[in-house]
Amino acid sequence: MADLLLGKPTCYPERYDPSLLFPVSRQLKRDELGIGQPLPFQGEDLWNGYELSWLDRRGKPVIALAQFRIPCDSPCLIESKSFKLYLNSFNQTRFDEADDVRQRLQRDLSSAAGKPIRVTLFDIDDLPPWQIGQLPGTCLDDQEICIDHYQLNPLLLKHQPQAEAVRETLYSHLLKSNCLITSQPDWASIWIDYLGPAIDHEALLRYLISFRQHNEFHEQCVERIFTDLMRSCQPQQLSVYARYTRRGGLDINPWRSTEKAEAPNWRLVRQ
Repeated sequence: MADLLLGKPTCYPERYDPSLLFPVSRQLKRDELGIGQPLPFQGEDLWNGYELSWLDRRGKPVIALAQFRIPCDSPCLIESKSFKLYLNSFNQTRFDEADDVRQRLQRDLSSAAGKPIRVTLFDIDDLPPWQIGQLPGTCLDDQEICIDHYQLNPLLLKHQPQAEAVRETLYSHLLKSNCLITSQPDWASIWIDYLGPAIDHEALLRYLISFRQHNEFHEQCVERIFTDLMRSCQPQQLSVYARYTRRGGLDINPWRSTEKAEAPNWRLVRQ
């Protein structure tokens, strides 16, 4: 971690440089959570890039939007500041075609993550995939509760073990955590879909708010929420999805699920 670029003065590159990418082993935090192999979930980290640019063969700037899908079973996640610096290294680099850029991105990011990832580029006028919408389900945030605890506490979670299994889709916009290295605030909406004993809504909201002073990367927070819910509430099926607000032209949206499915790209108003 001492080699991370986070929290240090930054010189932005002027030429393409894949060595800027900094992979971080996923297993470091998974060991802490008791997550072994095989993984108890499937999923991916869906990154949206809003500040991608390069030069065409004549030196004219080109801009595009990008989606990056990194499988959760890749050995490494990619530290976000290094990702941003790497994308900036394309700014003054010439490419013949947009697909050359896509292939270069896919090759470099797959090498850093340790597993093939999928890169899709979009024209700036290709609006449908980028429309702002709402999360499906029931919002937890209107509950009239008093909060005086802001330290992570999975013991807050409660469920009804003797009740019949229910299918519920819940979400909250109140998730806030802090960067593992810099302690900068990370803001997110969290979406939870489960089949199993009914989860106490007030307890769940208290638990999510308890992340407010917790320091972890986005991906690690989602895996912690998934793991805590599985252990404390014992659902038969569970999906956890966080939509984080963007920083430096990137938003990170980790998806973890007992079911095999691609993360939907539900862009929210804060993104």
